[in-house]
Amino acid sequence: MSSSCTCTPPPFGSLVAVNLNTGGIAWTVPLGTMGDAPALGSPNLGGPIITASGLVFIGATLDRAFRAFDVETGRELWKAALPAGARATPMTYEAAGRQFVVIAAGGGGPFGAGDAIVAFTLSAP
Repeated sequence: MSSSCTCTPPPFGSLVAVNLNTGGIAWTVPLGTMGDAPALGSPNLGGPIITASGLVFIGATLDRAFRAFDVETGRELWKAALPAGARATPMTYEAAGRQFVVIAAGGGGPFGAGDAIVAFTLSAP
């Protein structure tokens, strides 16, 4: 076996939707990037949340990004840069009639420097 061989073939991290009616996989997409290769995915450390409007929000990757996906198709709809890796599960809350999505980003070394709580507002439907 070559020393450059990985134990698990790519993608190294995926976001997977399960159809709760059938128990089957509805869709799967590589999650995160490793260098310039988005199809490889990234090891994932954290989980997603799903809003009532059908958005799946997830950090969980080593590439310092926070993403939103369409719950029906798995298509990435939005991505924001974070100051460090978001190895956490996001949360959502409402204040003054607006919905917020919040993610903890932190760590050191290859995950980025510092610790931050980053909040995003969702537009009204």
